[in-house]
Amino acid sequence: MKEKKNTTLNGKRAGKDIIQGRFFSLDFFKRNAVYIIALVVMALAYIANKFVCQSSMQEVMTLKTELGNAQTDLVNSSARYNSMILESEMTELMRAKHIDLVAPDEPPYILNTK
Repeated sequence: MKEKKNTTLNGKRAGKDIIQGRFFSLDFFKRNAVYIIALVVMALAYIANKFVCQSSMQEVMTLKTELGNAQTDLVNSSARYNSMILESEMTELMRAKHIDLVAPDEPPYILNTK
């Protein structure tokens, strides 16, 4: 009958096996190939999932910024449009009432009174 090698992890034998590289031998990898491959696949899946999540979060932040800019542009355009409608209605009302008022071409200026 053949006796098996002492591969227990006790005392000096285990430390010596680890240092000399016999603990992770080719036989160890052959016996545990399925577990090692599964562990590597899970680690890669975790890394890939984290990358996809971070990329998605970055895209969401970019889209939120673009949405805020678009909303600001919408408010500004709406205010300009309402101002132009009000101005044209006032001009039309002055024409209908035969009032000779026109909008000045130059903005008003402040007089200094010292």
